[in-house]
Amino acid sequence: MNTPTMNLIIHKLCKEMHGPASIELRQQEMTVSPLARQLVDQLSELYSAKAGKGYGKFEEDENSFPLPRLLRGLVQDQSLDFGELTRQMMQNLLERVQSEPLASGGYVLFARVRNGAAADFLLVAIISEARGTALTAGLEMVESPYLDLANLRVAGKIDLAAWLSDSGRYISFLKGRTEVAQYFKQFLACNDVVAALKETQKLIKGIEQFAEAQQMEPEARNQLFEEAHRYLDDLGENDLPWSVDTVVNQLCPDAPEALRATLKSEELALSEGCIPDRRAIRPLLRFKASAPNWKLEFNRNSLRSGDVIYNRNNDTIVLYNIPDELKRELQAETRKE
Repeated sequence: MNTPTMNLIIHKLCKEMHGPASIELRQQEMTVSPLARQLVDQLSELYSAKAGKGYGKFEEDENSFPLPRLLRGLVQDQSLDFGELTRQMMQNLLERVQSEPLASGGYVLFARVRNGAAADFLLVAIISEARGTALTAGLEMVESPYLDLANLRVAGKIDLAAWLSDSGRYISFLKGRTEVAQYFKQFLACNDVVAALKETQKLIKGIEQFAEAQQMEPEARNQLFEEAHRYLDDLGENDLPWSVDTVVNQLCPDAPEALRATLKSEELALSEGCIPDRRAIRPLLRFKASAPNWKLEFNRNSLRSGDVIYNRNNDTIVLYNIPDELKRELQAETRKE
């Protein structure tokens, strides 16, 4: 197994809420020691596990949002080294944070992680310092500062490989508190305009993946889909947004973790907070397919009622209780001369 290549540097953003901001810059990259790898791995895992992410692409206006231009200098032109990239990013961060009175400072970690063709991403996180208690060699208690990863609130990730191939939405960030997320999103040059239809389709895909992974019996699967349809249809009718937590608690209140893990996976890349598009939830109750010579659509419950029979052995579908009008047309079409 290959060990990922890593660049790491930490700067400091000095700011109290409603106060002025300044920055302290480190001049050299940090040595990638086992402790440094452990920190980045832990941070990456925590970030991946966080719900409530936004997703997007780079803004097109590079004068107002310079990050894509800076990144090209790193990954394409090699006109910027990693340390200089992060120092210029810190200057941009300083400009953005000064317009947000509720934002506070912390240690700003930048890590680029590369693992061959499998991964190339930039992780940025603002980590606050907390105070704990440690014991000396003489078993005396002393105050011990540490990086408070557990309360990570401001972070983002850019999939550099996906960006270079213009594949999907390659930026993610923690939404957190709206005002704070806004300045950090702008710092990342992220345009996160969400298409409700596409996001609802991805949500339905996630629910279907969960049902398949759990190997649900047909009856339990249908109940899950029917409840998901009822809930999302009600939200859509009342112009209410959905979130991963509300969907999970509605569909799996007794054992929510497996569904939550599926819906907040980075592979699915769900953007929460949009109103369900009711067109996208129809597949929860209906099958729809077509071939060059036919089209077919029927409700899932018709499989239970016996109106539709699927034969696995010869891969055929039989329809029962067809309407009289269709029956007459078929009889006329197939009448022997």
